[in-house]
Amino acid sequence: MYQIINLAIFALLIALLAKQQKTDQTLSKRVFTGLGLGVLFGGALQVVYGGGNAVIGSTLEYVNIVGAGYVSLLKMIIMPLIMVSIIGAIVKVKDSGSLGKISGLTIGILLATTAASAVIGLFVSHLFGLSAEGIVQGAREIARGEMLETRLSTVEAISFADMIISFFPANPFADLAGSRATSTIAVVIFSAFIGVAGVSVIRTQPELGASFEKFVQVAQEIVRTLVRMVLSLTPYGVLALMTKVVAGSNVDDILSLINFVMASYVGLAIILVMHLVLVSLVGVNPIRFLKKVLPVLTFAFTSRSSAGTIPLNIDAQVKQLGNGEGVSNFSASFGATMGQNGCAGLYPAMLAVMIAPTVGINPMDISFILTLVAIVTISSFGIAGVGGGATFAALIVLSALDMPVALAGLLISIEPLIDMGRTAINVSGSMTAGTITSRLLGQADESIFQQDGEVETAKA
Repeated sequence: MYQIINLAIFALLIALLAKQQKTDQTLSKRVFTGLGLGVLFGGALQVVYGGGNAVIGSTLEYVNIVGAGYVSLLKMIIMPLIMVSIIGAIVKVKDSGSLGKISGLTIGILLATTAASAVIGLFVSHLFGLSAEGIVQGAREIARGEMLETRLSTVEAISFADMIISFFPANPFADLAGSRATSTIAVVIFSAFIGVAGVSVIRTQPELGASFEKFVQVAQEIVRTLVRMVLSLTPYGVLALMTKVVAGSNVDDILSLINFVMASYVGLAIILVMHLVLVSLVGVNPIRFLKKVLPVLTFAFTSRSSAGTIPLNIDAQVKQLGNGEGVSNFSASFGATMGQNGCAGLYPAMLAVMIAPTVGINPMDISFILTLVAIVTISSFGIAGVGGGATFAALIVLSALDMPVALAGLLISIEPLIDMGRTAINVSGSMTAGTITSRLLGQADESIFQQDGEVETAKA
């Protein structure tokens, strides 16, 4: 009975968002409306039934159909979007030589900002006096620690050379199906090869080349229409995802580790400020930049999926920030799998500082700091080879520093709350890299960035 009432209220909230969509409200406004309604509805479930109640669990099971379904639709369009966009961008400019500059500069910025994020994590942890000593280990924490120790052998078995090799698309059809952790990068490389081959055909066989260009234009338009259809559902996805996060949170667990939560979000806020400072150095108004990327960061926050945010990331970079299509695709794809400022930069550094005193290491020793930053930077490039985001990044860093990885399981109870902020910063880092790269290579359209209004392809 109670579950039916809850789902009826959720259906009314969806109807409210649908009504707002018919009034021609912008996507940004509808996304934030969905976010607010999700927070209120999730909070109301907590207040009425209490955390962990079976009624909440059964309600969220059906609410998650909307949230998980939307994330799945986003993942559905990732590979087609990346493929046609990169091929189209290369064919349009007919300049394959810029690919090396785009990829090199984008990856360089991602790694540099990740190194800076590690430094921020180190000093924020020291400022808040974080330590693994004294944190109570319950059954969940112990089980999590044992699981991490089991996974450690898998991580240690993957060398840096193996990770680089995994980027290459040995079977592009399998990678288009997302069969590997590095499938996204493999599709980027495969698409770049097709684009270069297409440019060669255009130059040597103009008649066939013209047909290929027409085919690419048609494919781009079809995929753009598909993207527009899926993105119009974003407010409903955000509503469901935020409801699940708020209603499913355990307030007592959060309060017990509130110091780490506060330190994490202070660190994430500092990284966001760093991103804004960096874009301002290439002539981008940081306030306008933040306003344009905020809806994308909001979805990343609620979904906790850097990969799932790729379509929104690319769409906003091209239609709101004025970044070149090639740069936008490269930065969004690379940023979802390497150089993640939140998951691979801040988080492992904070864990290392917390655990260091338990093994007799002074976390403020200069040699430890330099070693930590170097390992975090390299491992942020390496997590693409194994997948698993922050968990694998932490495993790589802690094992490289010879620290007990099981202690990383101490934070399992607040992991979802922290992961929301980390994911948003990961996406912010990729958009920052794309913006800087576009400006430095002269591939940005300033008139698009200066325009006010909604993203063209995101209108319902």
